[in-house]
Amino acid sequence: MTETFLELDKRHVWHPFTQAQTAPDPIVIDSAQGVFLRTKDGREIVDYISSWWVNLFGHAHPTVSQAIAEQAARLEQVIFAGFTHEPAVKLAKTLSDLLPGELNRVFFSDNGSTAVEVAMKVAYQHWRNIGQPNRKRFMTFDGAYHGDTVGAMSAGIASKMFDAWEGLLFSVDIMPYPETWENDAEVEAKETAALVAVDQHLAEHGSEICAMILEPLIQGAGGIRMVRPAFLKQLVNKIQAQGILVIFDEVMTGFGRTGENFACEKIGVVPDLICLSKGLTAGFLPLSVTVVTDRLYETFLGETFDKAFCHGHSFTANPLGCAAALASMELLQQKETRDSLKRIEQAHHRGLDYLRDLPQTRHHRVTGTVAAFDAVVDDGGYTSSLGGELKKWFWDRDMLIRPLGNVLYLLPPYCITDEQIDAGWKAMAEAMIKLNPR
Repeated sequence: MTETFLELDKRHVWHPFTQAQTAPDPIVIDSAQGVFLRTKDGREIVDYISSWWVNLFGHAHPTVSQAIAEQAARLEQVIFAGFTHEPAVKLAKTLSDLLPGELNRVFFSDNGSTAVEVAMKVAYQHWRNIGQPNRKRFMTFDGAYHGDTVGAMSAGIASKMFDAWEGLLFSVDIMPYPETWENDAEVEAKETAALVAVDQHLAEHGSEICAMILEPLIQGAGGIRMVRPAFLKQLVNKIQAQGILVIFDEVMTGFGRTGENFACEKIGVVPDLICLSKGLTAGFLPLSVTVVTDRLYETFLGETFDKAFCHGHSFTANPLGCAAALASMELLQQKETRDSLKRIEQAHHRGLDYLRDLPQTRHHRVTGTVAAFDAVVDDGGYTSSLGGELKKWFWDRDMLIRPLGNVLYLLPPYCITDEQIDAGWKAMAEAMIKLNPR
């Protein structure tokens, strides 16, 4: 007897972030277009989370699809050590023009975790190259998540998601994170306390610190936790004033998510290194970059190989990924996209009106195209029992909304309509009333 598609999946596939013994059957998606995912049985599901935050302009966008097809007919892959090609060079120039300051040197890799790993290795080796090998400590924020490779997990240890590998990880210096929300009366006190803690830490360990890595404006997997731009501007200025490197992990926040091209622009600072992925290729292909300043890049130049950055991947600067990214950057700069960023933010503020007065909800917050709130529950956090119930509840209503435990959020592709956003917020309000009575 021939096995069904799902039986084959269960026999051979290992899915991410899943307890296979207890998880329901995975859902088979047959195709996608615009904001919709289509199942084998013909259902159309509104993708309210951009398929894990990667899809910027809608599924199967013809501009990106065509760019990939044309590139595939010309050059699909070539080793990038000692070779180059037009899509990579054009993309590096495009990103350098988009990014502020002297963020002009682009190192290609494959995904967000690896972009972070590259940034941490570059920062660490920089100090060795200039004769200060004592600078080995990294600063991070409480609740941070930076990916699933060893360095990225170490930087994100405060997310509480990596207990299984604690013995593999190196220690980092964790700073308080003054998360905030609408009508937060204590935000200034929290920010002041956080900056005082940073000052004290710098006074004691400043000469040993290699870099601080942070997710600017929004912590993603840690619970869509937000801080104010002015706080981060003060923080970055303090750190850079002491000569310490600053790494911005804009894997999620880049390419319009915060309302500007990059969160660093909204804050008004220029980090020394920036990590980009997810929306880089509009969600079509895996690709990431770590972009550094000219000044930092120059510390790796010399007559001997020991100062070079010895890191790379088989598919570094894959031409297909670069072609997709060039098309994505073209779409990002169109007036229609810029208008959508403002429109979506306004629609989020209106949609939260359905929830603001519900006792089941608190900490309503919006930054750009990202909006969230916390469900008031007894078992908060990533493993909250409410999360699984909510996922099924939304799916039964043809909505892909994937709570982070008791944190509910919308992070949609830019082609979503105001009516679809409104429907999403109404559904979340109804879910709170029915599934989370208070």
